[in-house]
Amino acid sequence: MQNEVPQSINYTALAAQIRAWAHELGFQAVGISDTDLAAAEAGLLQWLALGMHGEMDYMAKHGTKRSRPAELLPGTLRVISLRMDCMPPNARDSWQVLADGERAFISRYALGRDYHKVMRNRLAKLADKIRAEAAGFDGRVFTDSAPVLEVELARKAGLGWRGKHTLLLSREHGSLLFLGEIYVNLPLPVDEAQQEHCGTCTRCIAICPTQAIIAPYRVDARRCISYLTIELTGSIPVELRPLIGNRIYGCDDCQLVCPWNNFAQVSAEPDFAVRHGLDDVSLAELFAWDEAEFDSKLAGTAIYRIGHEQWLRNIAVALGNAPKNAAVLAALQSRVGHPSEMLREHVAWALAQQLL
Repeated sequence: MQNEVPQSINYTALAAQIRAWAHELGFQAVGISDTDLAAAEAGLLQWLALGMHGEMDYMAKHGTKRSRPAELLPGTLRVISLRMDCMPPNARDSWQVLADGERAFISRYALGRDYHKVMRNRLAKLADKIRAEAAGFDGRVFTDSAPVLEVELARKAGLGWRGKHTLLLSREHGSLLFLGEIYVNLPLPVDEAQQEHCGTCTRCIAICPTQAIIAPYRVDARRCISYLTIELTGSIPVELRPLIGNRIYGCDDCQLVCPWNNFAQVSAEPDFAVRHGLDDVSLAELFAWDEAEFDSKLAGTAIYRIGHEQWLRNIAVALGNAPKNAAVLAALQSRVGHPSEMLREHVAWALAQQLL
């Protein structure tokens, strides 16, 4: 990044223009923060020291670059944080799917196109507009794609506050949202952080199926269903499998129970619409997909990155937790001889559960 900061620019006017461009590009909110994350860094380092990141080695390998933006991108003076609604239109009610043990629950953010692609494209367009307006501008866009403390940066930028489940909460949009950032070398005016509005509410802590929220603002990722079904590539701990229920990709419980999500907005983005009926589909149907069908239907989605083997592993656990019937047994028995040792082990566990 260039270290020379242009001095002849009206940065207040430019910040206003950036907000206007952001809304034109489909972002619902934009804020600007400085790069001082010292308070959050202390908490991050403690969390890592306790091993609560599990096998997410990328959380630790970049050192302090995650909490010191100018170490990640030298010359960074400000961070522009942006928010986009993610609730897909016309998706089946989440609680109804969760209550039907033969159906597959997939976190609602993952039902459409991979948000990384959508957000990165829009962020790049916004960066191009800034570059054309401000001589000497340099910067880089991020959306869950580099060591960035995006929730803390969004909080500092006034986009919301950190809820007790550790996600960003907005009074106007709840927590069903995507975040993206642009690191810039411009001394733009910064926004004020919002006050916290969780009060004494602890619904997110109480609802967590695996009790992964071990204290307000503290999640042990090793117990989190999102971690277990997405980030963990090996065997799911046996003691946690019954608690996963029919959740095969992610978990939304802490968000579904949050009162602030009564204000969550349905996304207007066509890319986030439900694909292939994944909001309401049987576990047995998904378990029958071969790798070619998995690739063809899930390419371009966030789910695709976990791969077919891990997808089947997750569904096998859910089938083990499903109501006992012939269709579930037949689905599991169809994979008894699968080449993957890991999958065979999960199928054997699930069959044992069904035969208890």
